[in-house]
Order: sequence, then structure tokens, then C-alpha cells
Amino acid sequence: MTKIISIGLHPSAIDYTGLPGLDEQTLAARIEQGDAALRAAGLDVTSCLVEADPEAAEKTVREWLRSEPSFGVAMIGAGVRTIPEHTLLFERLINVLATAAPGIRFCFNTSPETTIDAIRRQL
Repeated sequence: MTKIISIGLHPSAIDYTGLPGLDEQTLAARIEQGDAALRAAGLDVTSCLVEADPEAAEKTVREWLRSEPSFGVAMIGAGVRTIPEHTLLFERLINVLATAAPGIRFCFNTSPETTIDAIRRQL
């Protein structure tokens, strides 16, 4: 079975001022529901929630990659990819993953609810 690392911003790391109708508690609940769907589907997924600071996020991902060196798929969440101020974070995470796990496949969701669909596209 392919091991998957699912990387997203920790709900406390997001500035919600530009995201009407979304707050930390709501996002945390949506992430948990998405994780529950992954577990129910029997997927081998490790959830890796990171800070918005690229240095701290890179360190967190490197620690996961050292503890589980056999990830075959990396799912990177929309909050990392689509919020312009996180471009450097996204770039650093892609480079860390590509260097530390050569051959890893990438997939991207549009929301916590589409994580399972993104992962299934790569399996």
C-alpha cells in the first residue's frame, strides 16, 4: 500500500480576514472530517499540519520524512498553494519533498473535502 503524506496549514496559522464564512474552528472540523474519510477508505495517510513560516514548516516536513521515509504520494493543501503570501512556503515544501523523497508523486486538493479525491487520482 502506498504511504501518503497530507500537508496543510494548521488552522491556527491562517489569517481568516479574507476568508468570509471560515474560522479556525470550522476549518479544524472540516479537516477532521476529511481525515476521517481517509481512514474510513483504508488509506495509509499521515496528516502533517504546518505553520505558515517556511522555515518551521520545512523542519516539520523533514522530521516526518525522516520518521517515515517511504512516502510515495504527497498531497499539498489549497491553503499552502493558493494564498499568494504562502508562495515561498509552497516552493520550499515542494523542493524538500522532491529532494528527500525522489520519485514522490504530488496531488492537490481544493478543500479538505476533496483531499480523498486528490489522493485517489494518484493511486
